[in-house]
Amino acid sequence: MMIKGGHNVCGLVMGVISLESYFPKPDGHIKNPASFDFPVLYHTVKGATIERLISERDPELLQPFIDAAQALEREGVKAITGSCGFLALHQKAIADAVDIPVFMSSLIQVPLVSRMLKQDQVVGVVVANSDALSSDHLTGVGIADEPIVVAGMQHQPQFADVILRGKTDDLDMALFEEELCAVIQGMLEANPNVGALVLECTDLSHFAPALQAKFGLPIFDLSSLTRMVAATVNRHIA
Repeated sequence: MMIKGGHNVCGLVMGVISLESYFPKPDGHIKNPASFDFPVLYHTVKGATIERLISERDPELLQPFIDAAQALEREGVKAITGSCGFLALHQKAIADAVDIPVFMSSLIQVPLVSRMLKQDQVVGVVVANSDALSSDHLTGVGIADEPIVVAGMQHQPQFADVILRGKTDDLDMALFEEELCAVIQGMLEANPNVGALVLECTDLSHFAPALQAKFGLPIFDLSSLTRMVAATVNRHIA
């Protein structure tokens, strides 16, 4: 049997363009490789912080992100994602720079999820900072006239201090869950027609099972999307 060569490391499935952050990445997080049952290769873009991407929208980050995607492709990964949902802003540019599938944000699922729901239902989207979410982020991943409601985590004290501002690298996971549940509870009370949740922020994926148990809704996030894409680019079953 002839096996095609050309890569230094073989068997890689998913590549992840990673921002530089040092708070914990528990199970379920895109930056915790134990979350997946397939090989994941990470490429950290030095100096690419959450503040520069989300708050500053620093245009100087685009080329390093493209360089990272191309480096991952050369290493042989079969698809590429990112470690922050606000990379939706660069979805088109990064996808155009490589020849393998790219999905830079879980927000790319919103049009699909919307079409799964009844006409009188909306998609609930939980983001790291709703104040920083723009139409550019939405259109970048194909969100147009889909009915959505958005809730942000930026006013939750621990989330803001640790994840958005980087004041410390330690997380109280029980408090984190309380903050997240409070945001979602408020969303659902104001919008009882929410039929499913899409978690934009990759740091929320760990809580997906608990959120489904508490709120009884389908939960879509980047980690579940990554597993789906991996199953399509690395098929083993019919």
